[in-house]
Amino acid sequence: MINRELLEKYNHPVPRYTSYPPANFFTNDFGPTNYLEAIDQSNHWNPQNISIYIHIPFCLKLCYFCGCNSYALRKDEVVDAYVKALIQEIKMVTSSLDKNRKVSQIHYGGGTPNAIPVEYLQEINGLLFSTFQFIPEPEIAIEVNPAYLTYEQMTGLKKAGFNRFSLGIQDFDTKVLDAVNRDKPGMPVEDIIAFLKEDSPAMAVNLDFIYGLPKQTAVNFADTIQQAIELKPDRLVTFSYAHVPWVSKIQKKLEKEGLPAADEKIKMYEAAYSLLTQNGYEAIGMDHYANAGDELTVARNNKQLHRNFQGYCTRRTTGQVYAFGVTGISQLEGIYAQNTKSIDEYIAKINKGELTTIKGYSLTPRQVVVREVITELMCNEQIVWSHLGEILSMKAEEVKKQTIYSNDILQQFESDGIITLSDEKIQITSDGQLFIRNVAASFDPLTQDGQTNFSKPV
Repeated sequence: MINRELLEKYNHPVPRYTSYPPANFFTNDFGPTNYLEAIDQSNHWNPQNISIYIHIPFCLKLCYFCGCNSYALRKDEVVDAYVKALIQEIKMVTSSLDKNRKVSQIHYGGGTPNAIPVEYLQEINGLLFSTFQFIPEPEIAIEVNPAYLTYEQMTGLKKAGFNRFSLGIQDFDTKVLDAVNRDKPGMPVEDIIAFLKEDSPAMAVNLDFIYGLPKQTAVNFADTIQQAIELKPDRLVTFSYAHVPWVSKIQKKLEKEGLPAADEKIKMYEAAYSLLTQNGYEAIGMDHYANAGDELTVARNNKQLHRNFQGYCTRRTTGQVYAFGVTGISQLEGIYAQNTKSIDEYIAKINKGELTTIKGYSLTPRQVVVREVITELMCNEQIVWSHLGEILSMKAEEVKKQTIYSNDILQQFESDGIITLSDEKIQITSDGQLFIRNVAASFDPLTQDGQTNFSKPV
């Protein structure tokens, strides 16, 4: 059970740290020229592996909870022009990449990648497979909406080379789905999983859920998680709904339905955590769960878990992220670069041979160090200063000095049971996992400006 006293103390807005610095620090001073220079330099940066993100922005139906960059599906000719531009952007960027580097990840997100004809996805993957070498057992993943999956489409996606499917279930309760404007799966989810894994023993399937939505209670969300457990997916994700209508205006529609009270949302988290950890799944980071044999679980147990803009990964599969498509965010060792949000502008500029970078960020040497500290904490729930020193080729004390290390603040975390503390190591306790973002923020120089436009831990 969550300590309510601690929750009241620490449940205040802090960065999610899916990137560092967070995306709200990106500036318009960073443009295509900056990105082109960074692409060339990235051949000499680490990690050497290449991670590719493909953004398919189209959705057949816009869900009210969505904070992603999604757009209603447009005419066939627009979709065709978008995919052609996307392929051209891939060719433009990859012409500057060292072909001795290997691809470790490909991830399709959106939007709804399976909202467009599967032939387009096969064409894009075909280009990538013919352009690059790959590591053994790379992760080729796609997010899909199960409402629109058909056997024909799944066959086509398997032929395209995908070996991980993330099914965006969100909830099994149709009243919840109706309240958030999302269609229910078009066929039983157990049939989808069985078909995907048929003749593909290495195929991995994730089920994604959101808690904190209208009509959800701790009781009916627990029912959803129990149904999910019975389906035996390789991983489950339970995202905490972040109500940020100043970022995504469509979320205002949920206010009419009414959002669950904070205490009810906490009970949803507790119910899911309890059920999953009692049924063979291990907690990975803030919101992921994986079975005992999963690569993420093994990496977590060996303290080799990592994270990039694609999400949780391992030191083996991580890479510098090159993103393609509207709003795509590339994450290279020294920079972030984001493409335009306008589909029409994206198509027009790419057709002229121009990249569409509209903003980004160049990290200072100090921020590279702080990012490593926060990533290590968020992924492996510990900081061993000597280990980070080895990774960063600097003394452990110098790593500490690059952060806003405060012994007083850390001792307060320790007295609250959130961490155990020594000169050499900081370890998150089992009771402290929920507040790991708070601990991470205590090392972050960028939190000193008092920004509060972040989501709460729960």
